[in-house]
Amino acid sequence: MTNWDSRFINLAKHVSEWSKDPSTKCGAVITEGNRVVSLGFNGFPRGVPDDANYLNDRSIKYKIILHAEQNALAFANCDLRNCTLYVYPMPPCSKCAAQIIQAGIRRVVTIQPTTDMLSRWGDDFKLADSMYNEVGLNLIYR
Repeated sequence: MTNWDSRFINLAKHVSEWSKDPSTKCGAVITEGNRVVSLGFNGFPRGVPDDANYLNDRSIKYKIILHAEQNALAFANCDLRNCTLYVYPMPPCSKCAAQIIQAGIRRVVTIQPTTDMLSRWGDDFKLADSMYNEVGLNLIYR
């Protein structure tokens, strides 16, 4: 991992703090070389209020929340082929991995998942890893 990788994963951590989600705050940064292309954090779609009733009811929240990676991809206004995506504090899920691959991102830098994360989402992370391997996307754990 380079100095720039450390800087950008720390920026993803900072961006994660902007999330209103009371249980999991995620941040994503897309770069091209040493230039920031886009940022995103997990949250509701534009115009949907950060209402506590939604945020604290997982049966609703999980249906409408956008992941940090999804927001970063949506807010990018350029070709993302060959860009790097930094994600904090966990690897992308398989649905986000599919969108990352489709966008042409070639490298993902993320945090090593904790035992708790693996117990909850480990199978999904493995599926994402499998897709990355199939397309030659470089996944780096910090």
